[in-house]
Amino acid sequence: MVAEASCARPDKWTAVKRGFSLRCPSCGQGVLFRAYLKLSDHCATCGEVLGDIRADDGPAWATILVAGHIMVPFFLLAVRADAPDWIIFGVLMPATVALTGVLLPRLKGVFAAFLWSLDMRSGGPS
Repeated sequence: MVAEASCARPDKWTAVKRGFSLRCPSCGQGVLFRAYLKLSDHCATCGEVLGDIRADDGPAWATILVAGHIMVPFFLLAVRADAPDWIIFGVLMPATVALTGVLLPRLKGVFAAFLWSLDMRSGGPS
C-alpha cells in the first residue's frame, strides 16, 4: 500500500537536492531510478508519478560540461608535460569514464527533479 504524501510540495531547490541524491523530489525518501538511468514509474513511498518526466538530452549535456571542465586541464597538463601514454590511457581516461558514470544519473536526477518542480511532464508514452 502506498502512503499518501502528508507534507506540502517542496520548493525547487529542495527538489533539485533530492534529485541529485537520487531520491524522490516530492518526499525525499523513495528512489528516483529503477535502473541506472530509467526513472521509476512512481515513488514507492509517497506514490508520486515520476515515469512521465522527460529530461531528454539535458543530463548528457550537463555531464559533458562538468566532466570536461574537470578533466580537460589534467589532459592538457599531461600532454604539455609529455607524460607517458600510460598516464593518459591508464589514469586519465578511466577517471573520465568513472566521473561520467557517477555524474550522469545524478544530473539526470537534477533535471528530472527540476522538471517535476515545474510540473513539466510529457503527455506521451515513456
